[in-house]
Amino acid sequence: MKSMGRRGLLAAATALGMGAGLSTHALVSAANENETSDKTSDISLRDQDLLFIGTEETFSTHELMVLNDRLFLEDTGLAELGPRRLGAMDEAGINVQILSAHTPGVQNVKGQKGIDFAYRLNKTLVDGPMATYPGRFKAFATLPLQNPEASADELERTVREDGFLGCLTNGIIGKKFLDHPDFEPLLARAEALDVPIYIHPGLPPDEVFEIYYSNMRPEYQKEFQDQVLSISAYGWHQEVVTQCLRMVISGVFDRHPKLQIIIGHMGEGLPFFYERIVGKMGEVTEKSLDKPFEQYFHDNFWFTTSAFPQTELLDLLLKHISADRVMFATDYPFANMKTQTDWFRGVDLPREAKEKIAFRNAERLFGIKVLLK
Repeated sequence: MKSMGRRGLLAAATALGMGAGLSTHALVSAANENETSDKTSDISLRDQDLLFIGTEETFSTHELMVLNDRLFLEDTGLAELGPRRLGAMDEAGINVQILSAHTPGVQNVKGQKGIDFAYRLNKTLVDGPMATYPGRFKAFATLPLQNPEASADELERTVREDGFLGCLTNGIIGKKFLDHPDFEPLLARAEALDVPIYIHPGLPPDEVFEIYYSNMRPEYQKEFQDQVLSISAYGWHQEVVTQCLRMVISGVFDRHPKLQIIIGHMGEGLPFFYERIVGKMGEVTEKSLDKPFEQYFHDNFWFTTSAFPQTELLDLLLKHISADRVMFATDYPFANMKTQTDWFRGVDLPREAKEKIAFRNAERLFGIKVLLK
C-alpha cells in the first residue's frame, strides 16, 4: 500500500470518520508537525543556493595516526585529501573546507621532534590539497604546543608564508590550559597577527580519566564505554567550556583584548549554562575584570555548529549570542556533510542571518572570499 504521508492520512481519517479513535490532540499534533515539515521544505528550497564554508573539518596522515595510536580511523577518510573528500563536499554544497589536524595533533610531542612534525603536517596541506584545489581548502596550523615560543613562531610562519587562517589546539595541553602563563607568547602572537585560535576538545589526562570516567565494571568494556563518556559523549565538551571560562576569569582577554577564540559543537554546552554562568560569575568578577563577565563572550568568542544539526540548540545559542558570531561547520569525516547542509538550508531564519552563519562570518573573520565553482 502506497504511503499517503501525514497530511493525507489525517485528511482520509477525517473524511471517513476514522478519527473517532484518535484524540483531538493527536490529530492537531500530526497536522502541526506536517505544517512544520512543509515550511522547512519551502525554506530549504528557497535556500538551495546558500554558499558554505566548513570551519571544523578534520584531516590526518598515516604518520599522525601511528603517533597517536589512531590507525583504526584509516577507513574514515581522515587522510584522504583528494577526490573522495572533494566529492563529498560537492554533494553537500560545501564550497570551502578549513582543515585541521585530528586531535591531539602533535601537541604532546616534546622538543625538536614536535616542532618538525608540526611543520611537516602544515606543509602537507600547503603542498597537497591547498595547491591542487585552489580556493577549496584553507587551514588552521598544527602547533608544537609543548614549546609555546616555537608554536608562536610556527603560527606566524604559516600565516605569513602559507596563508593559514589561525591555529587549532586540542583540549588541555599536558596539564595546562591556555590561560597558563607559559602560553602568553602564543596568545600575544595570535593577537598581533589578528588570527583566531580554535579550541577543539582533546583527551583528558590520565588522572582526570581515572577519577571521572573509569568504569568500575570492566566486564562492560567491550564497547569502550568509559572512553566514549570521557570524550565525544560528554567529557571533552565540558572541558572546552572550562578552559574558556578560565581564560575569561584569569584576565586573558584583558591582557589581549583583540584575541579571538573559536569553539565548536554548538558552544560545547555553554548556551545551556549561559545565564547561570554569567549570573554567578558576574557577581564575583565585577572588581577583577575590565568588562562585565558576559561581554567577553560577545567580544572574544565565536561559535560553530559542527556535528550538531539540531535547530533547538541553534535557537538556544542564538538566544544568547549574535548571529554575527556563529559559523557553520560539519566535523567531517565524523559527521556527514550533506546531513549538515540539508539541515541548515531548512532552518527557519531570515536569509541574511543564514548567509552570515553559512559563509559570510567566516569570510569576515578570516579575511577570505568564497570562490564560486
